[in-house]
Amino acid sequence: MQLTTKGRYAVTAMLDLASNESAKPVTLDMISQRQNISLSYLEQLFAKLRKASLVKSVRGPGGGYLLNVNAVDVTLTQIIEAVDENIDLRRCHGSKDCLRGKQCLSHHLWCEVSDQIRGFLSSRNLQQVIDDYKINQDIQLH
Repeated sequence: MQLTTKGRYAVTAMLDLASNESAKPVTLDMISQRQNISLSYLEQLFAKLRKASLVKSVRGPGGGYLLNVNAVDVTLTQIIEAVDENIDLRRCHGSKDCLRGKQCLSHHLWCEVSDQIRGFLSSRNLQQVIDDYKINQDIQLH
């Protein structure tokens, strides 16, 4: 698995959106400025996130984006997969033909590691990450 900027930025942008305490939509420009992510890149990511029904757009003055589901119901895996990232360390992507048509020696190892990563990301939701951040910030302030 190569978690590219696409996956990392999608998670970061969704965290920004989920941590919005007002009920008002958040513009991509606001997320872009707060998270230092290119606006055009965010537009591409949010098109995919909207297609996956993780966010909804609000048009017009005061428009922007809102979460389409509760932060506690959105796992990191859902976000990463919504932007077409792959959570699989195997070169063969499960076809068992990694070494000139045969299964390589490390195939099962990478299967296990991929399962562990997927399990971890699936067990974490947006709200947990936000709560952990707030706890860590509070600890640093004291």
